[in-house]
Amino acid sequence: MCTLDGTTYVAVPDGLTLPTQPSEINPQPVALGDDLVARIKAASPHVQLIYERTEQQIRGRYSMSDEAKFARIGVGVALGAYTFEPGEQAELLAFGDYVEACRQWSRDEKAKLGL
Repeated sequence: MCTLDGTTYVAVPDGLTLPTQPSEINPQPVALGDDLVARIKAASPHVQLIYERTEQQIRGRYSMSDEAKFARIGVGVALGAYTFEPGEQAELLAFGDYVEACRQWSRDEKAKLGL
């Protein structure tokens, strides 16, 4: 996935056995704490690609302008400064559902990497 401080981290799917490695490579399991997970996510090109694909999925259906509009509406309603116009609540909920589905895909892909 990436190399940090001279250590290369790889994801090995469950049920897969690594072939014999050269003597200079010493594979060993690593306990992933929150700090290490955050560092791997920041450095991993695989994770960055997952983030990019998640963004592409969202932008394939909703533009940044759409997202800003829904944010303004949501904040306005939450603060009591705005009242939904006909159809807006359903649109906002559909947007939220779609974005959450995209984010779940992202979480699932990172989980496949052990993150």
